[in-house]
This record gives sequence, structure tokens and C-alpha cells, in this order.
Amino acid sequence: MAESGKWTTIIKPTTGLFDIDFKELIRYKDLWRMFVKRDIVTQYKQTILGPLWFFVNPALTTIMYMVVFGGIAGISTDGLPQPLFYLSGICLWNYFSTCLLKTSSTFKDNENIFGKVYFPRLIMPVSTVSSSLYTFGIQLILFVAVYIYYIVAGVPVAPNIYLLLLPVLVIMLAGLSLGFGIIISSLTTKYRDLSILFTFIVQLWMYATPIIYPLSVMSPKKQWIAALNPVTSIVETFRYATLGTGTFDWWQLGYSFIFMCVVLGVGIVVFNKVQRSFMDTV
Repeated sequence: MAESGKWTTIIKPTTGLFDIDFKELIRYKDLWRMFVKRDIVTQYKQTILGPLWFFVNPALTTIMYMVVFGGIAGISTDGLPQPLFYLSGICLWNYFSTCLLKTSSTFKDNENIFGKVYFPRLIMPVSTVSSSLYTFGIQLILFVAVYIYYIVAGVPVAPNIYLLLLPVLVIMLAGLSLGFGIIISSLTTKYRDLSILFTFIVQLWMYATPIIYPLSVMSPKKQWIAALNPVTSIVETFRYATLGTGTFDWWQLGYSFIFMCVVLGVGIVVFNKVQRSFMDTV
């Protein structure tokens, strides 16, 4: 209690769907930081290669794509070296899918903690998105290393002014994964089998995103359909910004940004509603 005799902290139930105290997340920033550190440290704890898995995972995936899709299937890479083309998509997709799958199991994975102590529940999925930035940064270093190799080798690739959009693209991926993830997490508190279905949907989602193929191989009509996927314009913009090849459209990028805002807003509202009766459901 303060010297004046008044409580310095008051915990009270929320009264409406939109009664969300975002300032509370800032007040619990130390807990936020602790969860981020926990996620990073425990991810590859007691493994032989440890943090090297951050490099091994995208490297092996790239080699597999080169053999299967570039070699056997003969899918075009827009004239770009296959390692560069595939890595540019893998780095973004790995971050998006990792955040999506982890946040989608927030309630299920942390039900024991939620039942013992109070803290803003939204910190858990937000910390997951934050800690995954560490992995994304390391994998981006791998992409830059391969990028520099091909520049030295004389391959005509060069970044352009749109590279400044990279922070916006990362924020959009984080927002989409957080929004979709907490919606699914809220639904799986009652319907557990949805988590299995969602894992399958995420795998299919990758093939609906231009990770292993460029958007230019499609007809204009099919490109328009593919652009309905909000992740499509993000991947294509990143490729255009870094490699100078790809499809860039401000309208498509704007659509993805608006889509992200809507999904994130709906996700936070649904999450706020479910967290009130979560312990009674599970």
C-alpha cells in the first residue's frame, strides 16, 4: 500500500469484450522479457548442435527444395540462383509458421501456469512472437551470407529502396501469426482436435504461398487469386526488395496490412473473452 493508505495495484475483472488494458503489458515487461529468454534458451537445450540448428534447419530445407522442386519438378525460380530464391521464402515462412503454431497452443501449453498466478495472459503469445524474432534474425544472417557469396560470384542481384519495408513486413508477419494463432488457441480450449487440423492447414498454407515458386509463373487471373493469401505479397515484396525480381504491388501489400489489422483485432477480442472462463473449460 502507498503511504496515503490507498492500494497501488488493483486487480479487477474485465467487464466487456473491448475492455483490454494494453498498458498492463508494459507494466509486466520484466515477465515478458523472462518468457522471451525462456523460449530462446529452452528451444535447443540438451541438444548436440544447440543453436546451430537455427542454421541447419533452413539449410537442409533449401537443399531439399533444390533437389525436389528445382531439380525433379523443374519449377522456375525467375532466373535466380535456387539457394537464394528458396532461402528468401524459407526465412519468412519459418518465422510465420513457428509463431502461428506456437501461439495456437497458448492456452493448452500454459494451463498449469494460468491456473496458479495472475498476469496478463496476452503476454504469453506476444512473448512467443518476440522470441521467434531471434531465430528469424539468425536465419536472415544465413540468407545474407549466401547473398554476399552470389554477389561476389557476379550474379546480378542487388537490393533496392524497398528494402526499407523489411521492418513493416516483419511486423505484418508477426501480426498475422499472432492474430490467427490466438484465435485458434481460443477455439482449441473447447475443441482440442482443432489443433491437429490447424497443423495440417498450416502445411497446406505454405504451398498456397510463393515459397517454392514465383508468382510470375501464374496467369494474371491466378495471381489475383493467390494474392488473396495475405502472406503472398509479403514474400513477393521481400524478394523484390532483396533480389530485384518478383511481383510488387502497393495495393496487394495494403490489402495484407489491412487483413493483418482485422485478424489481430478480432484475435485479441476473442482471446480476451475466452481467458475469463478458460480454467473452467479445460
